[in-house]
Amino acid sequence: VQLQAFGGGLVQAGGSLRLSCAICGGTVRTYTMGWFRQAPGAEREYVGAIGWSGGYPDYLDAVKGRFTISRDNAKNTVYLQMNRLKPDDTAVYYCAATRAVRSSWSNPPSHYYWGQGTEVTVSS
Repeated sequence: VQLQAFGGGLVQAGGSLRLSCAICGGTVRTYTMGWFRQAPGAEREYVGAIGWSGGYPDYLDAVKGRFTISRDNAKNTVYLQMNRLKPDDTAVYYCAATRAVRSSWSNPPSHYYWGQGTEVTVSS
């Protein structure tokens, strides 16, 4: 199973970006899909995740109300819509796949597969 994240770029504060994560060699509908980010010099941080059915995504408090995770199982793709971006959102964003229970979604070692990361830079 390979994950490929794309859609990052440079955006001004207050702007929007949509990241996509495509799965190859597997079926996205069998996995919970998570998004993580890592800023320079910082540890990898959980952003959120969406279960295989698509219901009740989970989010980091700092992104609630601004970020939305969705999935299109027919396209084997998961999305991270990021609105009202802030400079603190600057990071490399990774998608990941797990079959762990919801209480483990925020734990990076619980995710079996990882994408290569896509860089998001938010200028002030």
